[in-house]
Amino acid sequence: MKLSRKSVRTKVSRLGNWTFKAKVIARSFTFDDFAAAMRFVNRVAKLAEAANHHPDIAIRYNRVRLALTTHDEGGLTEKDFKLAGKINNLMK
Repeated sequence: MKLSRKSVRTKVSRLGNWTFKAKVIARSFTFDDFAAAMRFVNRVAKLAEAANHHPDIAIRYNRVRLALTTHDEGGLTEKDFKLAGKINNLMK
């Protein structure tokens, strides 16, 4: 179920480092080099496959940008925030 704008803003504020714009939450990550960025992307891919919910991923050498939305719901859902939280945990 698509979340209300108010609910999205509250959840984004709890995530830290994620931004909200036009039905999407996004976060950028910077790593020491390309290999480290790719290891991170592969870890994200495992989480996404397990959740059957896949982010848009942009890779620029050592920078990775992830964007989440639930396309079939036309906006953000709990799925997006659950996956974002798991991605955050990868950085701990």
